Amino acid sequence: MTTQTLPSASLIKRFAAMVYDSLLVMAVAMAYGAAYVSIKYAVFHTDLPTGERAKMGTEGFVGLILVVECFFWFFWCRGGQTLGMRAWRLQLRQTNGQFASLPQAMVRGLVAPISLALIGLGYWWRLWDKEGRTWHDIASHTQVVQLPKNKKS
Repeated sequence: MTTQTLPSASLIKRFAAMVYDSLLVMAVAMAYGAAYVSIKYAVFHTDLPTGERAKMGTEGFVGLILVVECFFWFFWCRGGQTLGMRAWRLQLRQTNGQFASLPQAMVRGLVAPISLALIGLGYWWRLWDKEGRTWHDIASHTQVVQLPKNKKS
């Protein structure tokens, strides 16, 4: 099934899926932070000055961004859905109906935060695009589509 046969996902459902996914991303970020700080201070015996909090530093922050990006890349390439997207029956696809490739997921993962950071302008663009695409849809040559409801027998 190509993306032309399925409707583009609405902004409300995209944002709802983002809320679900943000909860998962927070859990992943907390687990990463705990693991990183534990390794930094326990394994490498980095001294923590008295009264100072454990810090990840620049390298830890870069690692966190990479872990969050990998979270999305994995799900977009393997089934086209994060858990939040699955809850709202949304799926990321190429125009030919295939799931996103890793380079497409990477482009999408880099452009989507910019789309959101600019007061959501990259998302609001969907309202003017004839095909209902956001900036990151256009940049990655993918589209988030609304899947039909499953018919129960």
